[in-house]
Amino acid sequence: MSTFKEIRGTLIKSVSSDPANPVLGEMWYNSTTGSQALKGVVSITGQWSSGGNLGTARYNLGGAGTLTAGLAFGGREPYVADTEEYNGTSWSEQNNLATARAQLGGAGTQTAALAFGGTPPTSNLTEEYDGSSWTNGGTLALARRLLSGAGTQTAGLAFGGGPPNTGSTEEYGGTSWTSGGALTDARRGLAGCGTQTAGLAFGGIPTTAAVEEYDGSSWTNGGAISNSRGYLGGLGIQTSALAISGLPSPNATLVEQYDGTSWTSQSTLATGRAEGGAAGTTSAGLYFGGAPGPAGVVTTEEFTGGTITQTFTTS
Repeated sequence: MSTFKEIRGTLIKSVSSDPANPVLGEMWYNSTTGSQALKGVVSITGQWSSGGNLGTARYNLGGAGTLTAGLAFGGREPYVADTEEYNGTSWSEQNNLATARAQLGGAGTQTAALAFGGTPPTSNLTEEYDGSSWTNGGTLALARRLLSGAGTQTAGLAFGGGPPNTGSTEEYGGTSWTSGGALTDARRGLAGCGTQTAGLAFGGIPTTAAVEEYDGSSWTNGGAISNSRGYLGGLGIQTSALAISGLPSPNATLVEQYDGTSWTSQSTLATGRAEGGAAGTTSAGLYFGGAPGPAGVVTTEEFTGGTITQTFTTS
């Protein structure tokens, strides 16, 4: 007769020290802690706090980088080319995009970022940022706006957008874009995060809760977000992501966290708004700009996440 281990494998890892970034539900056996050896993550908590204001109020902007090295670019209203860098405390003005636009995709870091697509008019332009200035990169095969992105400047991912709504996915290799596997659910106004080989797409217009995961060649369905919405922000990786805000109301303050399987509620934004920019991780994230109405805002909020680890004992 087969044992559970033979059928499913060993589900609890044996380690010499606790993992640095465990996910919800993860369990492990710490071989150095004696009787207090079996541990697991029973919940993940987070908190939003005020950050430094953007220099230029805007929404439909692009974002990249981290909490302490963030990047904001483009946006509206009116359409702007403004670029700002965040140092964990305040934003500083940098060299502008070559082309003013909004509803664009973003990826990468503060010193090696990508800006692609957008409007007006509906664009296939790509620009690369080196920490100082923007230069033209390879153009998207499909011009579009309200698309999303993931990855890095040399291994980027662009997906979704419109009009009309598309599931088109393109991969960037540092010079040019090539076709990837299309989203199952064509949509615009969606959020994304992750890498070129482990991407995540969620939400979008028409209003949906759909979540899809990319493996470098094709998309498969993931666990749906709890509240259907579009024009939301996204940050993190495929197995640990935040879905931030969105429309229609009353989703403007809503935040959910993904563990690679399902979404759970997180601490809400202090200032409700959609169509903002996002950067960072679920332990140190950033959400900036956005629109509570017809005008953009300068508001920045910082997310600090944490895990609650339970030690299991026998009696």
